[in-house]
Amino acid sequence: MEKNATLETGAPPWTRSVSPCLAPLTEATDDFTALTGVPVDLSEALFLRARLAGVAALPGRVSAGGSCRLLATADGWAAVNLARPDDTAALPALLALLAAAPGTDLPTAARGVTAAQLAHHAQLLGIPAAAHASAGADRPPVRATRHGPRLPRPLTGLRVVDLSALWAGPLCARLLGLAGASVVKAESTTRPDGARSGPPGFYRLLHEGHESRVLDFTTPALADLVAEADVVIEASRPRALRRLGIHAERFLAARPGRVWVSITGYGRADDRVAFGDDAAVAGGLTGRDGTGRPVFLGDALADPVTGLFAARATARSLAAGGGELLCVSMTACAARLAGARAC
Repeated sequence: MEKNATLETGAPPWTRSVSPCLAPLTEATDDFTALTGVPVDLSEALFLRARLAGVAALPGRVSAGGSCRLLATADGWAAVNLARPDDTAALPALLALLAAAPGTDLPTAARGVTAAQLAHHAQLLGIPAAAHASAGADRPPVRATRHGPRLPRPLTGLRVVDLSALWAGPLCARLLGLAGASVVKAESTTRPDGARSGPPGFYRLLHEGHESRVLDFTTPALADLVAEADVVIEASRPRALRRLGIHAERFLAARPGRVWVSITGYGRADDRVAFGDDAAVAGGLTGRDGTGRPVFLGDALADPVTGLFAARATARSLAAGGGELLCVSMTACAARLAGARAC
């Protein structure tokens, strides 16, 4: 099996704190390379966005992107991620749910409740939040269920429709494209990919060479595009796609050898929202400062980790004949790395 370069090759010193966690990911990327012939640069996959954004030092209890914070609670630690304008707008409601006195800030309010309570109340408002090391350890990074007939095929020439956004799904699509697939990036006319507001070079890297389609998702155009695909990558709640007339199980049953990649925070049956930083905290994929308290590792680390696990799982499924729904959990991917080290 061809081996990929280690993280230390060319990696900035602050990124090397992740090295003790990487054995499962190295195994996954080496397997992807053996299946496809495509080498994987772990340093680029995990840290290019941070380098392009000018992150020069290891994050502490504020994430590299600045939106997620690790907060001390009455019994431990929790992450709260105010990644979107709606999350910030919901902050007064969260403080009210926490029974905080008027004028109390979130770090102070957090110390009066448990980590689970803080995460629960935030998630009720749709704010990504998680108690530290609270999720993922009881499930594999990828769960495959078969819903269609098998037909083993190489990636070369297959049509991949990428309905995902940000990082994990597009990274999976990029690797499949490098392996010879034809990738179509689909975005909603009303909700473009949020990664467009980040470093332009990073967005170009993920989507270079892919066809771009901007569609009204409420019209039949989306279902028509999906119907052409051999592989679909998405990171939506299942019920949201079903309301648009798109069903993973029907897609798989309609033609042999297809694969559906579903990327979620906590699994398809769990509606909690997650982004890379809070998902990493939920999975326990954090470091420790000099006093033993948790700090962030890397930049939204669960995102690229999930994308790499998803790419390997897709290549393996296609080689075995497909017909599978691959449920890739960000928190479980993070927990797999966290369980492999002591960092």
